[in-house]
Amino acid sequence: MVDFNSVYQGDPPWDIGRPQKEFVQLEEAGEIVGSVLDVGCGTGENALFIAARGHEVWGVDFTPNAIKKAKNKALERNINVTFLTRNALDLHPLGMVFDTVIDSGLFHVLNDGERPLFASSLANVLHRHGTYFMLCFSELEPGSYGPRRVTQRDIRNAFDRTWHINYIRPAQMESRRLTDGIHAWLSSISKT
Repeated sequence: MVDFNSVYQGDPPWDIGRPQKEFVQLEEAGEIVGSVLDVGCGTGENALFIAARGHEVWGVDFTPNAIKKAKNKALERNINVTFLTRNALDLHPLGMVFDTVIDSGLFHVLNDGERPLFASSLANVLHRHGTYFMLCFSELEPGSYGPRRVTQRDIRNAFDRTWHINYIRPAQMESRRLTDGIHAWLSSISKT
């Protein structure tokens, strides 16, 4: 298992120093609405971008070093985001409900047993008809670099009848190591 806290003492390959283009495009298209939770926010680039666009944003990550970096970025850029060290499998204690939840690279590190727990945890913090946007590694990515690959079926199996899959479409996840990007799935999933 990866020691993410140690990884965040340096610069992980997924920490590209800017928001992922897929989330920039979603925000510009008006798909990201209202209050936003960035789950597995890392050092906060997606959360900071969305907050700068006028949204109330919270970011959570279970890695203290990542949250420390995110808080420092928010102070340096004078952007208001609530960053907290929390476990994505138990979001209910946040005491907040959001209109939108975003996830850049969290889902694909969860094992099969954690995925239903994660979906249930998300349901506790997402308004009815709110939308969860997930960017994760696709099984179309060759080689063994990075986390395990996710199929569309994996995504559909994790989100049962209390959810509606709006779309799962091919996307590119940006990385500092792979200049052509990584084959990914971008999913839009609404709570029913």
